[in-house]
Amino acid sequence: MYRILSCMLLIGVIAVIGCAPSKQVTRIDSDTIVDLSGRWNDTDSRMVAEQIIDDCLNHTWINDHGIDTGGKPVVIVGAIKNKSNEHIATQTFVSDIEKAFINSGKVRTVSSADERSEIREERADQSANAAIETIKRMGRELGADYMMTGMINTIEDREGGKQIMFYQTDLTLTKIESNEKVWIGTKKIKKFIGRSKFKM
Repeated sequence: MYRILSCMLLIGVIAVIGCAPSKQVTRIDSDTIVDLSGRWNDTDSRMVAEQIIDDCLNHTWINDHGIDTGGKPVVIVGAIKNKSNEHIATQTFVSDIEKAFINSGKVRTVSSADERSEIREERADQSANAAIETIKRMGRELGADYMMTGMINTIEDREGGKQIMFYQTDLTLTKIESNEKVWIGTKKIKKFIGRSKFKM
């Protein structure tokens, strides 16, 4: 009787395992647009950064700076605040903004406060330990002319199985010396998410 019960139990376990849904992982290109949940994702981060920085760099402030100084403006990306009702990896968005600035070739971009602190530690270590001819000098950092700051907000509207997700990204470029706002940009994304009431 014990053997029969054991065999039946084993058959039952095998049957359950055999019927369980299998997991499949497929690698896709990192630039492929995939929107599973309708939430903010890597595509939104990249597209918003590229489009809003393109608008920023095609504004009068950059020509005015060139006329006044004869050189490229130096920009630092400051805090981008997440004011939405969901988790957004703002550091990834900051990196996308910096990449868009650098790839444009129109501005010079300097490191953030946290990055500068690590670099300064490296220079201090070099001054004590590196060969004299290879030491990088203190007090040679490039000072930023402008700082970019901003925020991401969301509005969610839901009714039954339908949902609208609205994202608004507002960025501001401020002249550090005078505290003058020289450019303000906005990018909006609106997504419709439909859900079936019945599952097959």
